[in-house]
Amino acid sequence: MSNILFKKDKGVGIIRLNRPKVYNSFNRAMAFEMQAVLQQCAEDDAVRCIYIIGEGKAFCAGQDLQEAIAEGEPTLSTILNEHYGPIIQRIRSIDLPVVAAINGVAAGAGASIAFACDVTLATESASFIQAFSKIGLVPDSAGTFFLPRLIGMQKAADLMFTGKKVSATEAEKMGMISRVFSDATFAEESLKYAQKLAQMPTKGLAYTKQLLNQSLNNNLNQQLDAEHDYQVAASQTEDYVEGVNAFLEKRKPVFKGK
Repeated sequence: MSNILFKKDKGVGIIRLNRPKVYNSFNRAMAFEMQAVLQQCAEDDAVRCIYIIGEGKAFCAGQDLQEAIAEGEPTLSTILNEHYGPIIQRIRSIDLPVVAAINGVAAGAGASIAFACDVTLATESASFIQAFSKIGLVPDSAGTFFLPRLIGMQKAADLMFTGKKVSATEAEKMGMISRVFSDATFAEESLKYAQKLAQMPTKGLAYTKQLLNQSLNNNLNQQLDAEHDYQVAASQTEDYVEGVNAFLEKRKPVFKGK
């Protein structure tokens, strides 16, 4: 792979979007590489958290428009169905926490990918842009699904209609993202956050993620039933036994993700 760089560090699968000359905008090759590396992480027991960041000055500027308008290249329909749809579905279904580390601008589908992750962290100079309206398109890549749930319908409509740039600080205040770090400490602190998640009870986090997914559509009784089922499953993991024993023995637990 060349459009996506990947390495593992202390239980974290680090995915680096690597088209810095075009602000890490996606083309077909990059989209397929992204899907492949997410699947690789899902199948690797050594990976207990996924961390996504951009190379260079941007996180991701969305779709490479040169590809989208070029003759003989994939249509927008194909791009949505074969590129972004599978990426979003993998991020939400994978039984690992997925952390987006926004190191610069996140625009269009790049912002949508950030919102689909479990936790989104940003450097203070980063920004988010719903750029679709500026070229006559509608938000995609599940942006219309996640953003209203993060910040509310009115605010989402405002940002999507106007294409207003939102600073990282503003984004944190409105609940769009989780945390903001200074530019000086962002690289270290955001990776440290992912490494911390990688040392936690992986199955318990995966069950929590699936419960959050289901909560988007369940009614109260359905959610209570789901919590019951996942709690029973969590209580049968090795990490639950370790967590209880560590608590009783007044020591720090050593979770293995099993």
